[in-house]
Amino acid sequence: MRNLLFIFALLAGSLSLNAQEGWEAGAFVGAGHYFGDLNTDLSLTDPGLAIGAIARYNFSNRWSSRLFLGYTKVSAFDNDSRNLFEQARNLHFRSDVIDGALGLEFNFLQYDHGSRDHFWTPYVFGSFMVSSFKPQAELDDVWVDLRDFGTEGQFTGDEYYTTALGVSYGIGIKLDINYEWSINFEINARQLFNDYLDDVSTVYPDMEDLEDLRGIDAVRLSDRSIIIEGVNSQTLGEEGRFRGNSEDNDQYAAITFGIVYYFGDLKCPDYGSR
Repeated sequence: MRNLLFIFALLAGSLSLNAQEGWEAGAFVGAGHYFGDLNTDLSLTDPGLAIGAIARYNFSNRWSSRLFLGYTKVSAFDNDSRNLFEQARNLHFRSDVIDGALGLEFNFLQYDHGSRDHFWTPYVFGSFMVSSFKPQAELDDVWVDLRDFGTEGQFTGDEYYTTALGVSYGIGIKLDINYEWSINFEINARQLFNDYLDDVSTVYPDMEDLEDLRGIDAVRLSDRSIIIEGVNSQTLGEEGRFRGNSEDNDQYAAITFGIVYYFGDLKCPDYGSR
């Protein structure tokens, strides 16, 4: 990720000022995936809906600024994992994630709307973003907000933030249909500066203290472990025992298809002297 941002900084000096400019906007739809403490093997077994809207301003046929607003449904279940420890841990979550990202986009090939010669290009992009999420889990056939239960021993008022900064980056392909319309295929990865998208990050708390602080349902949500032969002979939820890995923040990504409309250069007319 750092290397990608460094490459953007180097390429910025090559920005061409003599080519096609203008605004474009469109919508994307596809499938989203979560990667974190409940999906350490990068499984793609729990896709969710991913939709988004994009606005670009093309400085040239190589460089654009981009504003992206997105919604992604993410989820993960330990019982889908190939890792026996994770199967024994037996946690799960789901979350609606809303984010906004502002950054730069670079076309590898010259790209001019309506051109018969330069009508397609692969591209890369990098953005800073802000993301909002709310992890939930099912308890007694009801989906509840996990943050409210302090599952890792958080005191009331000391819960983790559900709005986080991060970076968005990825690759795509643009292909013109005609002068105004183009189709875009895009892989958009989001790296959060937060490890609680899934409500899992550190260690199990003292369960007696958690029950006193938050109630018995908090204990049931914190430690849902089951016994698996060869992994554990009792539940895993001992105080201080590994529940998640706080060294790696959570990520999610989407593979999407988009339709984009080019408005052209919408500069105000010059009302100078006649």
